[in-house]
Formats: sequence, structure tokens, C-alpha cells
Amino acid sequence: MGQNSFIRLGYIPGVFGIKGWLKVFSYCRPIEQILDYATWQLRSRDAEVSYSLEQGKPHGPGVIAKLSGIDTRTLAEALVHEEIWVPEAELSTLSADEFYWYQLVGMKVVTVEGQTLGTIKRLLETGANDVLVVKQTAAVAKEILIPYVRGDVVTHVDLQQKVMTVDWQLNFSE
Repeated sequence: MGQNSFIRLGYIPGVFGIKGWLKVFSYCRPIEQILDYATWQLRSRDAEVSYSLEQGKPHGPGVIAKLSGIDTRTLAEALVHEEIWVPEAELSTLSADEFYWYQLVGMKVVTVEGQTLGTIKRLLETGANDVLVVKQTAAVAKEILIPYVRGDVVTHVDLQQKVMTVDWQLNFSE
């Protein structure tokens, strides 16, 4: 992990109340895990500003948070649509067979037979399991969906080489 690397963990879709609280859309699972990070760097097109998290809590289906120095609705409204970034070094250490989604995006996907299927464009969360959205090679221009099932479908992940090996064939996606 890079010393100055940051990871996007969410964004601010709106405000909550009149005392500077913010509605937070969290990419973390569970969603309230975003509140584990004491410092948030908020980014817009024009600026990057760090704030200390004063308070936060689950609220309805989402999360609300109070940042230091943001004490009015007007100040909070200025932060709507900003992205929430945290230092990569502050992320929890995972076991050897677990990965953050951002580590998988951009990985080359190959079959156990050695056929290149494409590159992971993004992941989707579904009820049963996560799904890899793979942008296929120039030869096949569509996206394919591959279930992220460790052992059965995903047989190996090499973070160093940025290659994922899967037990999958193109005709599975048709």
C-alpha cells in the first residue's frame, strides 16, 4: 500500500437537520464501517480538504455523520456531492484470501485453460454473491458477468501480477 494513497469509501448525497450533519452513502460493508475512520478527505473537482469525524451513526437505511467545523446546515450544504476518501494505510488488514473491491478492479481475468476473458471493470453486490463485471477483449466487445465464488469459480487471485484465474467459459454467459 502506498504511503500517500487514498481510497474512495463513499460520498455525501445530502444534509441532515440544521446542525451540520451530513447524509453519507457508504461503499463499506457493513455500511456503518465508514465511521471507523477518524479522518475523511473530502474531494470535489476543485479541492481536497481533510476533516475529523466528530460523530456518526446509522440512520434508517443509511449513515449520518458530523464533521469538525461543520456546524450549520449552510456549511454542510457546501459539502453535498463531495467524495469521501481515507488513507489506504488505515484500511483493516484482510486475511490472505480476502480482497477489497478496489484491489480487483482493473485485474486481468483468465480461465484455468489460459484464455483471456478481459479486465474487471467493476463489481456488483447481489444477494447470493458478488458478481464481476468483465469488459471483454477487443475480439468480443460485450461485458460478461462472472459470479465471485471463491474456489468454485474464482480459483486464484494474484495481487502482484493483477491476474485473476477463473473456472469459466464464454458460453456460460450466453
